[in-house]
Amino acid sequence: MPVRKPVIAIPADRRLLGPHWFHCVGEKYLAAVAEAAGAVPVVVPALGEQHIGEWLDSFDGILFTGSASNVEPHRYQGPPSDEGTWHDPARDSTTLPLIPAAIASGLPVFGICRGFQEMNVAFGGTLWQKLHELPGHLDHREDKEQPPEVQYGPAHEVELVEGGLLHGLAGRRSVTVNSVHSQGVQRLGDKLTIEAVAPDGVVEAFTVTGAPAFALAVQWHPEWQVMKNEFSRAMFAAFGAAARNRALGR
Repeated sequence: MPVRKPVIAIPADRRLLGPHWFHCVGEKYLAAVAEAAGAVPVVVPALGEQHIGEWLDSFDGILFTGSASNVEPHRYQGPPSDEGTWHDPARDSTTLPLIPAAIASGLPVFGICRGFQEMNVAFGGTLWQKLHELPGHLDHREDKEQPPEVQYGPAHEVELVEGGLLHGLAGRRSVTVNSVHSQGVQRLGDKLTIEAVAPDGVVEAFTVTGAPAFALAVQWHPEWQVMKNEFSRAMFAAFGAAARNRALGR
């Protein structure tokens, strides 16, 4: 009898397309879960926390994706955003309570870009809204005039903390990553352990200290062309393995 693949939830963005609201997830995240994690991706709507209990019982892992929207600054007592900044309060109200609940219940969790920032905020951390305006910091944004292959191309190295999860997966102390973000960690949340830093000292990855299962977040985008990058594949494979363990333990 074939072993059932683990099922990984992916919380959606809520977006207005024409006159109607839709709940959307980028295909690259769905493909990375299916191909590199060996799991079944399932999009879950941004309807707030009303279904969290059922989700924790139904899924074997949760992927918190990147997005063009930013976490609302009132969620971390930050200053108001510039006019025109895209926010997604429906996603915030879904993911921010879901993150600690999922980790506490033993669900494997993987956060990417916005998901990384959500995880930091969910554990009491704060965010810089414009890293490129801070003295001594790199410009971590992509060039939106370039095609996606350039926007998501190698941008800078990150140093991996010796003995950490990512150091073990990479087998070396530094890797080159893409960089497609303007925000970043200002104050690291409680119970979060740094896994990687950029050359300017910005936190690029962390794990959740004492989490009962896989709980990793990265600021870059390993889902982009994941099957062509050995390190990215290793991260998704570890996430998928943790989800399989969760499924087998049911």
